[in-house]
Amino acid sequence: MNREQDWLGRRPFLAGAAAVLGSWSVSDAFTNFASGKNFSNVPSMRPVKDELTGLELLQLPEGFRYVSFGWTQDPLSDGRPTPGAHDGMAVIDENDGILTLCRNHELSTARSTQDGFASAYDPYAAGGCTNLLFDAKNGKWVDAWTSLAGTFKNCAGGPTPWKTWLSCEESVAENGSKEEDGKVLELAQKHGYIFDVPAQGIAKPVPLKAMGRFVHEAVAVNPETGIVYETEDRTPAGFYRFVPNTPGKLVEGGKLEMLLVRGGPDLIGHADPSASYQVEWVLIDDPEMAHSPGTQDGGGVYEQGRKKGGSPFARLEGCWWGNGVCYFVSTSGGRSKAGQIWQYDPKREILKLVFESTGPDQMDSPDNVTVSPRGGLVLCEDGGRSPQKLHALSPSGVRLDLAWNNMQLRGERNGFSGDFRGSEWGGASFSPDGKWLFVNIQKPGITFAIQGPWESLGL
Repeated sequence: MNREQDWLGRRPFLAGAAAVLGSWSVSDAFTNFASGKNFSNVPSMRPVKDELTGLELLQLPEGFRYVSFGWTQDPLSDGRPTPGAHDGMAVIDENDGILTLCRNHELSTARSTQDGFASAYDPYAAGGCTNLLFDAKNGKWVDAWTSLAGTFKNCAGGPTPWKTWLSCEESVAENGSKEEDGKVLELAQKHGYIFDVPAQGIAKPVPLKAMGRFVHEAVAVNPETGIVYETEDRTPAGFYRFVPNTPGKLVEGGKLEMLLVRGGPDLIGHADPSASYQVEWVLIDDPEMAHSPGTQDGGGVYEQGRKKGGSPFARLEGCWWGNGVCYFVSTSGGRSKAGQIWQYDPKREILKLVFESTGPDQMDSPDNVTVSPRGGLVLCEDGGRSPQKLHALSPSGVRLDLAWNNMQLRGERNGFSGDFRGSEWGGASFSPDGKWLFVNIQKPGITFAIQGPWESLGL
């Protein structure tokens, strides 16, 4: 069996999910948004009780239900407490209705060591991943365990066609680096890398250095080619692609490139919603250059690409493959600095602006993104208003509210108290059959499984 046949033979999970899509074409997707003819729909939202705790943690449209799981400090099956700061997440495997999810924890050095975790990448870094099992047939959470330990500020990432999760570090910290508060870090390893996390067991923490050392956010994998697209959470930021030497075997290396839009338009503040921007790619010569020479700016990779004409964006965050294209989010881009959603089509080498928020009242700094098996987008807010909202964009051009954060706790579970309605959403991901939406709220750190009449929302 040759490599291409082997690669194609290992793609059934994501390919099966994509088969549920409707009949509309990629070129027709979100045309109303692109032309400015979009409209909004705010369904009647109502507080709904969590089926685990009985607390009204979310507001949802009529007919929707949910169950929570994996609260911070809940015991894992390996005896450790569930870490906090829940962020990026995805369904990465399915076996007879049992779904495996991998969830990031955006922690840095909250603990001095990883409690003796033998396979920790860095014993002084508290970030990592937990894997979760969910029984989709019965709507019940089954299990959870530590799957990656000793990494730093694992923000987002992305699922792969080979049934793993690529977890991204959102920092280029190393021993002696300073936090924003001036604290000097004690670390045993350099950070700013991507790690491949399996569906079963515990990851061997091998940093994928050829994919770049920068302020990573999220990734998306083209299942036809194995090319990995990467976002960078800083301003200015680059949008990158990693072309592996062997598809599906990222540890064998490859080349890192940055996107260049021909003509050099201002994509941050004056992007044309009617334009189809022609793009090309420029090579990053040194993917491990964390900083520009003589600085500690975290922009060493970006500056290499920019000198060759690479295009700047504002804070690139969520990234997801769906509908045959790659969607990625600029959380502070646009004329109002409230967020943009971009669509990159690799077959035509075209970049299009799918959506631009007119202000935080419409959409407040979108972050993580996912694609519904029916073709719509779900976007996680990470802004300043309360409550933070979960949004959807339908292919027909409708923006709608999907869920509101309603968490006002008084110590009912694990002692957490306070008004958490301003905490960000993250990690949205659908089950392959599209019946369940999984999502996190970062503080105090909770995972939800939501079910309801998605078709009634056009999602």
